[in-house]
Amino acid sequence: MNTKLTLTIEKTVIDQAKKYAKSKKRSLSDLIENYLKAISQEEIGLEDELSPLIKSMKGAFNTVDNFNTKEELSNILAEKYLKE
Repeated sequence: MNTKLTLTIEKTVIDQAKKYAKSKKRSLSDLIENYLKAISQEEIGLEDELSPLIKSMKGAFNTVDNFNTKEELSNILAEKYLKE
């Protein structure tokens, strides 16, 4: 269930964040939600084994339902090495 939240943030920070979200084709709400999830998990020790770089990337990628990683990798390698 989604709930509305009101925040007070500097206008320049909001403007920059909106541009960043748009460039990533994500909503600002989605970015903030994922950030809050990430720091909440850190707080309870669920992400101790992840590097800071990986943590910063969490939530930055959109996934496709039913994406078959092995099949996609196989197709990419076939295209790369089996070209005539």
